[in-house]
Amino acid sequence: MKISIITAVLNNKDYIEGCIQSIQAQTYKNIEHIVIDGGSYDGTKEVLSNYSNVIDKIIIHEEKGLYNALNKGINEATGDIIGILHADDLYANNYVIEKVADVFKRGYIDGVYGDLLYVDKSNPEEIIRYWHAGDFKISKLKFGWIPPHPTLFLKKELYQMLGLYNPVFTIASDYDLMLRLFLNKEINISYLDEILVKMRLGGVSNRNLSCLFLKSCEDYKILRKHSIPFPLLALVMKNCSKFAQFIRKI
Repeated sequence: MKISIITAVLNNKDYIEGCIQSIQAQTYKNIEHIVIDGGSYDGTKEVLSNYSNVIDKIIIHEEKGLYNALNKGINEATGDIIGILHADDLYANNYVIEKVADVFKRGYIDGVYGDLLYVDKSNPEEIIRYWHAGDFKISKLKFGWIPPHPTLFLKKELYQMLGLYNPVFTIASDYDLMLRLFLNKEINISYLDEILVKMRLGGVSNRNLSCLFLKSCEDYKILRKHSIPFPLLALVMKNCSKFAQFIRKI
């Protein structure tokens, strides 16, 4: 079973190396790593060049947004399973992909997700928030539940069935895709009760108040698009769930 990991990057020379090394350290070796560079000019290209012997594909895809880059990576992927690891992020340990692959091997599983740690940008050992996803129930969606996007691994054929990321949503298209996924009762998604990813704080969606406002607006449109009952309540619950992540960390 080949697992393709897609990393989109733009001007992130300080952290992309850690992302690459995290993938290279995995005990599961049938991994295809695809990096989509949106036209970096800060030294990122030089870092990628240093790892060109271990990155399977480095694609220059001039800045057209994160989700266009991810779509490009999905189309280029040759793996049976596709995962996303952003340039800031790290796998929680060296056994993550091996454990994910084991779940897929157990039976008819279309996707796997797990838990995520938000960590300090400069010190990934300092935990800020702990996102415990928990088991999925379709009733949870009306309360804003969704798993951490970087922990989601899907069969490639699901993207062919459900469609790719919708670039109309510039900051919350992953929410749109995951609602398409979890609202489909024919798809079997398994929860792996493990911390899979460390995400450095400071990503696009929580960079500042303007980004948070834009994300909330897009989330609301997405909730209405998918006919989630009481979308404003779902949005409030989705945002309030973040407070519990700080408590769980403690």
